[in-house]
Amino acid sequence: MTARFLSVALDVDSTLCGIEGIDWLAKLRTADVADQVARATDRAMSGEIPLEDLYGHRLTLVAPTRSELKELSTAYRDTLAPNAQREIERWRSAGVTVVLISGGLRDAIIPMAEELGFARDSVNALEVEFDEHDAFLRFDNSSPLYTARGKRTLLSELNLPRPLLAVGDGMTDLAMKDVADAFAAFTGFATRDTVVSGADYVVSSFTALSEIILGG
Repeated sequence: MTARFLSVALDVDSTLCGIEGIDWLAKLRTADVADQVARATDRAMSGEIPLEDLYGHRLTLVAPTRSELKELSTAYRDTLAPNAQREIERWRSAGVTVVLISGGLRDAIIPMAEELGFARDSVNALEVEFDEHDAFLRFDNSSPLYTARGKRTLLSELNLPRPLLAVGDGMTDLAMKDVADAFAAFTGFATRDTVVSGADYVVSSFTALSEIILGG
């Protein structure tokens, strides 16, 4: 079988998994913090506000500990999109290169990603630092991934095999369309009209996504 796309750049939050990591962490705090962060996330993913205007603010409000990121990793595994593991394995069997590109926190994503067969160097996410008490210290603000068009920038540097399909649910994912051959809006967990309207494909399941990637 010759796949229609030879590479897939896949978002994590609300695409591969059914949660927004920063929102999940915020729910460990007060109801007011959780509400502030959830509203900020929705506005950023809908393109109302540049992500870079909110990223540091949200992380500072939440200030996750190392142990909380381990809990988040479990939540990622528990909310995997139905059939995601099976379909990703099908893509790989057809010779498709699959990478993760996320504005989420790498420490939380890596354990889940490794269980799905991703090598560490194929997981692109934001690094954070902790102090000697495992409390949040800072995030890597030299990374493009905390900016609205950061995924586009990073994807342009990866030199993946073509044709390349980018997949995600938010405006930061749609920005990858500029450097990919096509973009699929994933609506299995969240539907954002601005993202859907700019997509080449709209899918709500990984089974449907396979039909696009493999040419079913």
